[in-house]
Amino acid sequence: MKSFAALALASSAFSQIIVNPNPSTGPDPSQVHISDVVYNGSGCPSGSVVPVLSEDAQTFTLLFSNLVASTGPGTTITDTRKNCQINFNVHFPGGFSYSVGSVEYRGYVSVPAGITATQKATYYFSGQSQQVSSQVVFNKPTDQDYHAIDTFDVGALVWSPCGTTVGANINTQVRVTYNPNQAALMTIDSADGHVAQVYSFNWKTC
Repeated sequence: MKSFAALALASSAFSQIIVNPNPSTGPDPSQVHISDVVYNGSGCPSGSVVPVLSEDAQTFTLLFSNLVASTGPGTTITDTRKNCQINFNVHFPGGFSYSVGSVEYRGYVSVPAGITATQKATYYFSGQSQQVSSQVVFNKPTDQDYHAIDTFDVGALVWSPCGTTVGANINTQVRVTYNPNQAALMTIDSADGHVAQVYSFNWKTC
């Protein structure tokens, strides 16, 4: 596993988690911060992920440089599915709980007929069995940057334990149908360098 004690700066295509406390419902933003970022997976070897925490502790950024699923001549079935498991802690005052309310996807996909490409994100809290997943699927010929927003129903939200720091976990994966005779790929980076994923946090009192 790879971990970071200090968070570095990044300035190109990135995956982003936004901690956005609403003053009327959430804690004081100055009392919210993220620590203990650890990552591991076939799509994030050592040195391929750069985490960034903004000065106001409201934005957590991950720059991926190797999260690409592909198929075609010269590939193997292991090339068709790549993932990155990310673990971190969100610290905040007592009396509050948070959840992920929506996921925004940006990336690039190129698939011919007969190939399906999928990007999926699953999040959960350590010690809890409930999980929430979101995904975007392409099952028709396409060659493009993509952008999609998936907002979770209120009843489907998974909330952190009340007023305590607990490990948050996100598993991001990209996969394509294996076919050694047809080239295809899917990434979480868009060609124009825009955000790849945005996780928006909801807050409530408890």
